[in-house]
Amino acid sequence: MFEQAERSEVDMTSYRVQGFSCANCAGKFEKNVKKLSGVHDAKVNFGASKIEVYGNTTIEELEKAGAFENLKVTQDKPLREEKQEVKEEKEPFYKKHSTLLYASLLIVFGYISQFVNGEENIITSLLFAAAIVIGGYSLFKVGFQNLLHFEFDMKTLMTVAIIGAAIIGEWAEGAIVVILFAISESLERFSMDRARQSIRSLMDIAPKEALVRRNGQEMMIHVDDIAVGDIMIVKPGQKLAMDGVVVNGYSAVNQAAITGESVPVEKTVDDEVFAGTLNEEGMLEVKVTKLVEDTTISKIIHLVEEAQGERAPSQAFVDKFAKYYTPIIMIIAGLVAVVPPLLFGGSWGTWVYQGLAVLVVGCPCALVISTPISIVSAIGNAAKKGVLIKGGIYLEEMGALKAIAFDKTGTLTKGIPVVTDFKVINNQGNAKEMLSIITALEYRSQHPLASAIMKKAEEENIPYDVIVDDFSSITGKGIKGTINGTTYYIGNPKLFENLSVDFNNEQEQLVKSLQNQGKTVMVVGTEKEMLAVIAVADEVRESSKEIIQKLHQLGIKKTIMLTGDNKGTANAIGGHVGVTDIQAELLPQDKLEFIKQLRSKYGNVAMVGDGVNDAPALAASTVGIAMGGAGTDTALETADVALMGDDLRKLPFSVKLSRKALTIIKQNITFALAIKFIALLLVVPGWLTLWIAILSDMGATLLVALNGLRLMRVEEDKY
Repeated sequence: MFEQAERSEVDMTSYRVQGFSCANCAGKFEKNVKKLSGVHDAKVNFGASKIEVYGNTTIEELEKAGAFENLKVTQDKPLREEKQEVKEEKEPFYKKHSTLLYASLLIVFGYISQFVNGEENIITSLLFAAAIVIGGYSLFKVGFQNLLHFEFDMKTLMTVAIIGAAIIGEWAEGAIVVILFAISESLERFSMDRARQSIRSLMDIAPKEALVRRNGQEMMIHVDDIAVGDIMIVKPGQKLAMDGVVVNGYSAVNQAAITGESVPVEKTVDDEVFAGTLNEEGMLEVKVTKLVEDTTISKIIHLVEEAQGERAPSQAFVDKFAKYYTPIIMIIAGLVAVVPPLLFGGSWGTWVYQGLAVLVVGCPCALVISTPISIVSAIGNAAKKGVLIKGGIYLEEMGALKAIAFDKTGTLTKGIPVVTDFKVINNQGNAKEMLSIITALEYRSQHPLASAIMKKAEEENIPYDVIVDDFSSITGKGIKGTINGTTYYIGNPKLFENLSVDFNNEQEQLVKSLQNQGKTVMVVGTEKEMLAVIAVADEVRESSKEIIQKLHQLGIKKTIMLTGDNKGTANAIGGHVGVTDIQAELLPQDKLEFIKQLRSKYGNVAMVGDGVNDAPALAASTVGIAMGGAGTDTALETADVALMGDDLRKLPFSVKLSRKALTIIKQNITFALAIKFIALLLVVPGWLTLWIAILSDMGATLLVALNGLRLMRVEEDKY
């Protein structure tokens, strides 16, 4: 708590860092920055290659703190600008890896010399020694510093192993270890960059310029110079550069980049549109509503980068394990080198060599990269499919879900009431005339269901601009008003009981039948008789039934619908979609209490809601999942997971991806440790060589990285 309070009082500056080769290096950089004068705290985000610094410092001081790895630090800028700079600064391959190429060439000459002049030749030894110095210079620089400060990481292990190899005359193997370690580090860096690219590619989605109309003139303007209120003109086939609201035009807009929806969405006046989406058909004039740094795409990129920095439970385990693992490996290596010659008369040369091989095989590269590469790949893939997962911890917890609770309105249903039934009793009057009277009365009402009736009238082109006298609302029961001398009442059946209007059996059955279907029934009549019945319901999403089935197939034991609606409506909708449990007539605090009960029974529980009304229940669940994050800042900020396209079909994909991520993380950790263990067993018969040691480490790193990158290829099931 104290640390959080202290942080909030200090200025925070975010910087981008280029050159991280491994998670250990990122951790060391963080430690070094924390020691700088004026810095109160620092937090490295290895997944996004960023550092947040709390306090005052300069870029020069930060680069000095990262000098051990030649880190380049720049002020965090709008991501599209930073992407451009990175593109411009890209070095040719041969320049980027020149030291590695020179060292490799020296090794080749060394082996030629060995073949021509023999192994003991001074030229041969010098060639291998030069390869060690050139190829391992940056490694030794850090390794020696670590030894002086008694810091033990993979570079310390490698430095000791290579120096030891040189001392016992294994020049060739020492040189090969240097080269293979450098290749392993490059592969690790390449794999992480590839995983980061899965989200960085989002930066290219939105254009950097837009056609804007100002003072009657049309001009191309850079997005940084576009102001809120500007009118942006978007032609067919162009991408939108900014978020806004359509003020003129009609078109179909492909929103896949933001929401993951594969089908273009119709947009007309007053509809919201997002930066990075593609205008497919008509010309649109859009009033800009957000600055470039506040657009939905910018928020998504920012939140995903933050998510990549959040440490998952498995990552915390690996970090803690690696902290103790490296010193233990050094102790084991020392014992292997010393114990057999001292106690059992073994050859010093043989067992010192074996000890050095243990140091190399103990290098924890594969273990350290096993979790972050999986998390970055999965979160990046989810973002591209329209699912925003706010951290590795939620990714893991989604994979372990046992129960999922759903809010009804706006989640399993569309949240928009529609007229489902309209019946005039005993043919009393014209149906169109009756609907016109009902709509005229409802137009003056504040009732939430009035909009459904007005929409029905507009769809059927029925005018409702008739004069209504003596209009009044009957609290909790309905409304009344006089049209052409007749007083009409619209309300629930209880209103007509109070008016002493008798319903015959057929009329009672009609009302009960509609209510049992989960519909809200409104009776229309006078003080003497029932004239019509109109039923309104919140439409169930077409996909809800399939989604619940899919979740059950995935092994989710319990699916629960939570609603404040009456039991009849709840049972009708819950039964239709196929949830295992229905809880009706709940207040917000009841939902919260029910989620707590579910957590105590099942452990990992998700709550799916709209991110506003269900905030307490979303917060109390293990994973809070908000619908429709693209248009809702609240959902983006408060939920653990946001389904950007208001599309429940993304939910099974999210669970599947999370489970796959959990499996791959476990596979990676198990494999990284198993390959070390098997290589260490080779010490017993004396078969472990430096070659086998470094190849086992490099092979493990490569396989773990490739396995983690598979998460970028997980696809949605088609419905």
